[in-house]
Amino acid sequence: MLEQIIKEGKCSIVDVRTREEFAMQSVNGTVNIPLQELEMHLDELKGMQQPIVLCCASGTRSGMANMILNQKGLQSYNAGPWFYVQNVLANK
Repeated sequence: MLEQIIKEGKCSIVDVRTREEFAMQSVNGTVNIPLQELEMHLDELKGMQQPIVLCCASGTRSGMANMILNQKGLQSYNAGPWFYVQNVLANK
C-alpha cells in the first residue's frame, strides 16, 4: 500500500534527517524538515497533501516523526530509509 501511494504521487514526502545529511544525498521532490524542527513546522505540514510519507537514514527518526504527526492528527507513514523511497520512485 505504501509503495503504491509513493508511486502514484498521492502523498507528500518529508525527509527528517539533518540539513547536512539531506544536502549530501536526497530524493528529488522531497521536503527536508529535520526531526528536531518538526513541531515548529506543523502548520506547513498540515497544508501538505496527506498522507505524509516520512523517511530518514535508517527509519528511527522517521518512526519518531510518524508518532508525533499521528498524535497531532496528521495521516503519515514511516517509509524508513530515504533510499527506499528513491528505489520506489525509480521503479514506477
